[in-house]
Amino acid sequence: MVHTLEIIFWVSGFIIFYAFGGYGIFLLFFLKIRQVFGGKNLTFTETPDDQLPEVNLIIAAYNESKYVDLKIRNSLSLDYPQGKLKIIWVNDGSDDGTPELVANYPEVILLHNPKRSGKIEAMNRGVEFSTAPVLMFSDANTLLSANSLRAVVAHFQDKTVGCVAGEKQFFKEVNQPVASVGEGFYWKIESWLKRLDYKFYSTIGATGELFAVRRELYSRVEPDTLLDDFMISMRIALQGLRVAYEPAAVASEHGSSNVKEEMKRKVRIAAGCYQSFFRLKKLLNPFSNPKLFFQYVSHKVLRWTLAPLALISILLSNTFIVMGQEQFQLSSIYSIALIMQVLFYLIAFAGYLSQNHPIRIKYIYAPFYFTAMNYAMFKGFFRFLKGKQNVLWEKAARSGENKN
Repeated sequence: MVHTLEIIFWVSGFIIFYAFGGYGIFLLFFLKIRQVFGGKNLTFTETPDDQLPEVNLIIAAYNESKYVDLKIRNSLSLDYPQGKLKIIWVNDGSDDGTPELVANYPEVILLHNPKRSGKIEAMNRGVEFSTAPVLMFSDANTLLSANSLRAVVAHFQDKTVGCVAGEKQFFKEVNQPVASVGEGFYWKIESWLKRLDYKFYSTIGATGELFAVRRELYSRVEPDTLLDDFMISMRIALQGLRVAYEPAAVASEHGSSNVKEEMKRKVRIAAGCYQSFFRLKKLLNPFSNPKLFFQYVSHKVLRWTLAPLALISILLSNTFIVMGQEQFQLSSIYSIALIMQVLFYLIAFAGYLSQNHPIRIKYIYAPFYFTAMNYAMFKGFFRFLKGKQNVLWEKAARSGENKN
């Protein structure tokens, strides 16, 4: 019995380590070794303005009146040759005055639909109206760095690249909400990992805040799709093309205003992860594209499936192993591991209790956010099984909304 528990403990520990850190460490060392043996750095030539491709910036939005002026002014100020950027704002049933505000900008093409049908259908309508060879997608509540367009378009010089993902960041605020702190910490690590992914072969998925595709590669996805950005980018990868990552193309937004709002987003995303898992079954074929298979399983699949379960199995097996000892041995690796796990979850619980306290210790929010994120995976899984996740996005309140 003890031997079986020890196997469960060590296997669970390896899964957790590899899924949440080991994979990134492996990529880092592999890339260093490859560079020593002649690996080339990614470089692009500067394209003259008259040779840059036309770009359609598609913004699908629902009730974003608080961000309309900021978003459009930001989009119009992007560094790109005049006449080569067309902004298409697709209104998806907004009833807060969003279309009326957009109509104040004659430079912006407004596609208005009074009936709400979901973000992916709005994106599809925008694509149908587009004419440029490069399509860039961005969320209405996101502001882009001035050089985003040029930085993204440069990657399309590489014929093996079919999609380019930008970097997601969060505005720094005074008295930043707990959810925003945890989310920002998570995305710093995720951005680092996406950079390594691309250097190895391909970034695994894009985020809706900022990504671009070759128009001829865009294909309509199912209208009930929950993670449109991930599905679009990975279906391009399934065509044998790579998803590039451009850290200089920064998309900035405010984090969630509180943990309840962030959990609402995370549960929806989790349900979308499982939906994507079943709809992207071809990615699980190791013989189709070995590199992509390796990255997809290492970066995403383990986090969606085995890693959350491993967090439970390592705690339970560790507890039973220590309880089965004739006497408590503080120097035992199992005793130390159990103490560390208990401390980790106590810190996470302290983060939960202190989320509304005026005196905040940021270091306790990482364990709290990590625990909440994995809890959301379980909740999202059951929501996916029950088919109760609505395709219509329920907007999460953002920390800076009252300031805009």
